[in-house]
Amino acid sequence: MQRPVIVCHILGIGAWIGALAVAFLLTAASDPATGEDHTASLVNCDIQKGSCEKMVTDTKVSLEILPRPVQAMRDLTFRVTVADPGRLSASPFIDLNMPAMDMGANQVRLKDRGDGVFEGRGVIVRCRSGHKTWRARVMLPGIGRADFIFDVVY
Repeated sequence: MQRPVIVCHILGIGAWIGALAVAFLLTAASDPATGEDHTASLVNCDIQKGSCEKMVTDTKVSLEILPRPVQAMRDLTFRVTVADPGRLSASPFIDLNMPAMDMGANQVRLKDRGDGVFEGRGVIVRCRSGHKTWRARVMLPGIGRADFIFDVVY
């Protein structure tokens, strides 16, 4: 076999493995027999009832999303409160995504409102799969990050 043919075979096998991996990731979040969403067990924040808190390297961080109920495809206000904002090296921001499926770039830029409160506006998109479990990864430059996993209303 010539070298270009071997390279083509290797690339073809790699593409096949990649396609299988994508198919697995798209279906791994649910049980095909029941349609049950297994990412619901990851939920660590009842955002529908109010703000949620986490400790990140000895700093308390809270997330609140308004208005409630928190719904997909609706303009939302994201409020992050940092107990020790002096430790931040830059303004925090939020990466919105699903825990089991990459939904593409969706960031919420937060503005300093004073006293450790940061706010921004954003939208949680509706997933075509019907899954309602989302992750707000609050990035705190100079401190760390906090993952808030919650369910939205469709």
